[in-house]
Amino acid sequence: MNITSDVIKELRDQTGVGLMDCKKALSEAGGNLEKAIDILRKKGLALAAKKASREASEGVIGSYIHMDKIGVLVEVNCETDFVAMTDAFRELVKNIAMHIAASSPAYLKREDVPSDVIDKEKSIYSAQIKDKPLHIVEKIVEGKLEKFYTDTCLMDQVFIKDQEQKKRVKDIVTETVARLGENIIVKRFVRFQLGEKKTIDET
Repeated sequence: MNITSDVIKELRDQTGVGLMDCKKALSEAGGNLEKAIDILRKKGLALAAKKASREASEGVIGSYIHMDKIGVLVEVNCETDFVAMTDAFRELVKNIAMHIAASSPAYLKREDVPSDVIDKEKSIYSAQIKDKPLHIVEKIVEGKLEKFYTDTCLMDQVFIKDQEQKKRVKDIVTETVARLGENIIVKRFVRFQLGEKKTIDET
């Protein structure tokens, strides 16, 4: 069964759900778009995507200290105090703080990466493969840039507790949204490491 990128994109456009979840739903549905939409709705992922535009002004600031050497503060917002007090929400915040301690992201999300940093990365990648045809260079640069986002942006990083499934931090957040029925936003974080001159503060 061949599931094309166009069908995956169409499902994503209709539901707002991530590409990997769309691909899995289509595989489960035998490539049928309508069935895939039903599968995503049953899982709550489509509903979670729709909640992303709702205001989230409550929440908590979570913390994590690792062996007195690394410290993390992270602000995670939701819509109500009620959800902020639930075990599921608190567990999400704790897990994200632990992930930040372990993975040391430089940015919260890819949109936060300064344009000059992106341009510099593209320039380095292009110089490494300058002898190849232009269309090949563009594809390789795009792939390397995607890897850069996965390495440096919190929401794009593979979640440390779910390496086998290759779920990203943003997927874990989406699943919690589907479970709790409220919009959840990772707002900002700061990571301290003993002896480190510079700390990362996302606002």
